[in-house]
Amino acid sequence: MNISQTSSLLLLALLLVFSACTSNPYASTNRVYKKKVKALTKEIKATPVIIAGEDSLLQGDYWVGSTNFNLRKPNYVVIHHTAQNSTEQTLKTFTTPKTQVSAHYVIGRDGKVYHMLSDYLRAWHGGNAKWGNTTDLNSTSIGIELDNNGFEPFQEAQIESLIQLLALLKKNYGIPAANFIGHSDIAPSRKVDPNPTFPWKQLAEAGFGLWYDEGKVDQLVLEKNLLKPATAQDSSAVSSDSVSVAPPMLTLEVLAQDPIPAENIIPASFNPKDALRIIGYDVKNLEAAIKAFKLHYIQKEVNATLTDRDLKILYLLYRQAL
Repeated sequence: MNISQTSSLLLLALLLVFSACTSNPYASTNRVYKKKVKALTKEIKATPVIIAGEDSLLQGDYWVGSTNFNLRKPNYVVIHHTAQNSTEQTLKTFTTPKTQVSAHYVIGRDGKVYHMLSDYLRAWHGGNAKWGNTTDLNSTSIGIELDNNGFEPFQEAQIESLIQLLALLKKNYGIPAANFIGHSDIAPSRKVDPNPTFPWKQLAEAGFGLWYDEGKVDQLVLEKNLLKPATAQDSSAVSSDSVSVAPPMLTLEVLAQDPIPAENIIPASFNPKDALRIIGYDVKNLEAAIKAFKLHYIQKEVNATLTDRDLKILYLLYRQAL
């Protein structure tokens, strides 16, 4: 073998090694993905049969396939943090069958987006959850996981990619602004993600999720406190269904000089529990629902107590949800 042949073989060997190093490390799990999609495609293509277990149902004389249909579309986006230490760890978790968890998208700290599952397929990201009257969020939502250990701030590149992705999803599927929510919103008794540093206000300003008019918060007052004289020792509270709120200190003299517009008065009938339910929260565990609300909209002192300011913010969001 001459020098030229030896050099060629060495070059070929190097190319093979380089190719092996740069190939997709998830090639094997990608083949599993394609196999499962093929099986689902076969199931969809099959002629519909009578619902299992309903053999006694009176059937028509023949099968009739409608000509008017398309794929179901997602109606919610649920945002998570991974609670893991790297994108690679999360990708491995979502490609390991025994974990039984997945998401449609994973966004790394560097802003790179991994589209792991077709938007039309059902990911396993929400678990036991409820939002409004929807009890199977996995079947109606897109799950997005942000690489974050649960305690650190989210990276700017990550949020920029998230907002770009949300814009595409909103455009492609017509998802309402109010339907961009967090994992803790739909599972308040179990989950606390995304963490309190998540920029919900920034997302809402871009059209994804609800926020409140911050300029109106301090203008609001409870109707039942309008004619209540204030004293230094006054420690009474407005309460409803175990929710306690300290009343504002308004004197008759102040009210006479500066009447409060009707639109700034919170009715005495306002019920925080009902407001949380109307926004979408599952209030079977009221303390958990309050904590989830505060995690999303207050983002500090995340506990089960609604302060006067918290109550006003809840009222503004409740009005938006009506």
